[in-house]
Amino acid sequence: MSALSVQGLSTGYDKVNVLHDVSIEVAPGKITCILGANGAGKSTLIRAILGLTPPRQGRILWDGRDLAGEKTHRIVASGISCIPEGRKVFPRMTVADNLALGAYLEKDAAVVRRRLEKVYAVFPRLQERAEQLAGTMSGGEQAMVSIGRGLMAEPKLLVIDEPSLGLSPLYVKENFNVIQQINTLGITVLLVEQNARQTLAISHHGYVLSQGRVVAEGSAAALAANDEVKAAYFG
Repeated sequence: MSALSVQGLSTGYDKVNVLHDVSIEVAPGKITCILGANGAGKSTLIRAILGLTPPRQGRILWDGRDLAGEKTHRIVASGISCIPEGRKVFPRMTVADNLALGAYLEKDAAVVRRRLEKVYAVFPRLQERAEQLAGTMSGGEQAMVSIGRGLMAEPKLLVIDEPSLGLSPLYVKENFNVIQQINTLGITVLLVEQNARQTLAISHHGYVLSQGRVVAEGSAAALAANDEVKAAYFG
């Protein structure tokens, strides 16, 4: 059974559909990737999963439950956490306060502290910089804050949007290593990216979106060997 199943999804804005009959399956415990250029419909797919752009046709099932009509905060409470593109930290808040916001639905302070310890185990650098203002950190460090904040919700599914955006090659590599590490903790990952080479290197299965349609799918190894995918992404 899929952790997340998107079935025949069509949706968009005003009267125009951006996604057309999109179907994807996210297997539990795996990293599934969505590859696509700017304007392919990746962000609209994420918005649909989070209940921000409701389906016009099709269904989105999460652990077998239809998300149609669900409010975003309820979707998050059910175990889906999203790390938005561009990191989007709160620059005038400390690292610790940024992270704590990720657990805003949890009222038990002891539980929040336990989650914070787990995040610090993944990102020791954030513990060292806990009282530093997030806005004064490097781009790579802000990316760690953003991922750490997503982990504070203790998600079953982590949706990560363009984690390589605007980062140096060194931090991109570090970020992808962290995503792999998160997955080994048992968290299912939906990775939405343009950087095909690094993404396919850590993913189990993938889909290629173009102009709002799925144009290729398969194991990460099969997509990496696909001539059309290679021509589009690897030059």
